[in-house]
Order: sequence, then C-alpha cells, then structure tokens
Amino acid sequence: MTTAPSTEKRLPGLVGLDHVGLTVPDLDAAVAFFSGVLGCPKVLGFGPIADDEGSFMTDALGVHPRARIERVAMVRTGSGSNLELFEYSSPDQKVLAQKNSDIGAFHLCLYVRDIAAAKAYLDAEGIATRLGPIPIADGPIAGQTILYFQAPWGLQLEAISYPDGMAYEREAEILLWHPCKPA
Repeated sequence: MTTAPSTEKRLPGLVGLDHVGLTVPDLDAAVAFFSGVLGCPKVLGFGPIADDEGSFMTDALGVHPRARIERVAMVRTGSGSNLELFEYSSPDQKVLAQKNSDIGAFHLCLYVRDIAAAKAYLDAEGIATRLGPIPIADGPIAGQTILYFQAPWGLQLEAISYPDGMAYEREAEILLWHPCKPA
C-alpha cells in the first residue's frame, strides 16, 4: 500500500497541499475564531496589496483591477495544511451565503481525536453545530464519525475522527492523508 499516487501525469514537483485561502468578512474576527476557538495560531500577517492604477490584481489574481487585499493572516492547523485568511475590498465584491449543496461550495474538515469532546467544546463555546456526531457504519468510509458546524460568519466546517481507520483502507492501493501517518 502506498500513501501517494504514482501516476504518469502529474504537476511537476507536487508534494502536497500547502494552504487553503479563504476570504473572510473581518480578518480580526476570523483570526479570533481560528486561533481563539479552534486553536489554530496566527503565524504571520501582511498587507495591503493593491494596484491603484494598473491591472496587477486582475492579471495576478483574476479579480477586479481595483480590488484591494486589505490584510492577510496565515494560521497553522495542527499537523495539517495552513489557512490563508484574506480581508478584501472590491467594487464588485459579493457576499456568498453558500450551502454545502451549492455548486462551487466548500467546507473545511478538521481531524479531531475525540469527536464527542469536540462537540461538547463547540457547544460550550456557542458555535452552531448540526446533527451529530454521526458515526458511519457502512460503505467505504465506515469507521468515521462526523460533525458539521459553522463559523460565526457562516463558513461551513466539519470535525471528523476515524481512530481505527476506514473500511476502504483494507483493499486500497493509495491511502488518503491520515493524521497519525501524515506521509
């Protein structure tokens, strides 16, 4: 069994997922949530980034030419990937109220060792949680327990735990990332 795909076609030099970038409505509130509630410490911050006259923002990032990255913060998520939090302003900025079923929607999933303790903690912190924890007993992901929750501004998150692995692992050639075996 291998933990990384061996394919003929791949991005040259690909090692893994370095970070996920998220645009948030208020950087201070987002950093307070990720570091103060979830325990993902802020490592660095920078900004602003803008081009008041040219097309750098469009050419480099695909946004409105007068879009402005007001501030950025990088936070560390345990032994997983980093999160890059952006606070933007832009003449064409939209506020998305996504549902997990919307095309292009996403959520962040955080591995926890004790999902019942995570649920109790989120409840005590006043964080909106959904039904659960939900143990999965059948199919290839049997062995997981999941719990969806939301950041105060609506970002969808999930807590997951599979301390004894998942059913698919018994016959898989390639394993998904695992927090206890992050190779």
